[in-house]
Amino acid sequence: MENRIYGIHHITAIAGAAQRNYDFYSKQLGLRFVKKTVNFDDPGTYHFYFGDEHGTPGTILTFFPWTHVRQGYTGVGMATEIGYAVPDGSLSFWQERFKAGGVENVEVREVFGEKTLTFQDPDGLVLSLVVPAAPDSRQPWVTPDIGSDVANRGFHHVTLTVRELDPTAKVLTDLLGYRLISQEGNLYKFGTDTIDTANYVHVKEDAEGKVGLNAGGTNHHVAFRVRNDEELMKIREKIVQYGLHITPKIDRNYFFSLYFREPGGVLFELATDNPGFTVDEPLAELGTHLKLPEQYESDRAQIEKKLPQLVQ
Repeated sequence: MENRIYGIHHITAIAGAAQRNYDFYSKQLGLRFVKKTVNFDDPGTYHFYFGDEHGTPGTILTFFPWTHVRQGYTGVGMATEIGYAVPDGSLSFWQERFKAGGVENVEVREVFGEKTLTFQDPDGLVLSLVVPAAPDSRQPWVTPDIGSDVANRGFHHVTLTVRELDPTAKVLTDLLGYRLISQEGNLYKFGTDTIDTANYVHVKEDAEGKVGLNAGGTNHHVAFRVRNDEELMKIREKIVQYGLHITPKIDRNYFFSLYFREPGGVLFELATDNPGFTVDEPLAELGTHLKLPEQYESDRAQIEKKLPQLVQ
């Protein structure tokens, strides 16, 4: 079947200090630093991309690090947790590593029958490591102290918190091709069978919850994966017919995007596989150069002067 969504493409969040953000995700979590560029709308701010070796869709976590950003808080109308898949038997390694690194974390618990370790990054962003019921066969990025037997494989799920389940659920099922798999109290698990990784969305219904503040330590948007820009535009037609406002196609250099807000308030993006992160850097050099959108290249000197120094 054509014109389908293939799970999560990437997730974008807001951070504070750029160096702290880089250190945590590249060193503490051991992700590859895939791309160093700037915010298209604010070129005085970095846009960081972390993922696997290739920056494969389903592994990409991106950040806008603003040095003096106000502290946000999670709540209704936003994505409130990012879940990563890790191998069976690895959670004790991560607990010890987090303890040594001063990362606050909770005891392992079960969510939908899967062992889950929840923790926060230095800005307060909520993440979890999940041992999936079915082993995740994706090849991880490894570092000298994080081997393939414990390294994270990429996204497992993202959790959305909304005031009312049904309107959000209908977007997931009617437009994005997900189906309801399970329920635990006010938490609902949706999945898609188009792909077997990065394919779950958890929705938490919180009728009395406080609306979240989108600032430091919170998620900005969730991007869902589309194969190419031709299929992207066909899905756009479905969303328009559904009655939701959606942007025109936007060229993000590494993928083409559309943005729309689902009825629960969460900002969704649809993003393509093409052209990928090697369009402006060879694979071996990903993340080692400051890459600027073409419209900002003439201002490189001023932009580099304004950006915080980053030690890699």
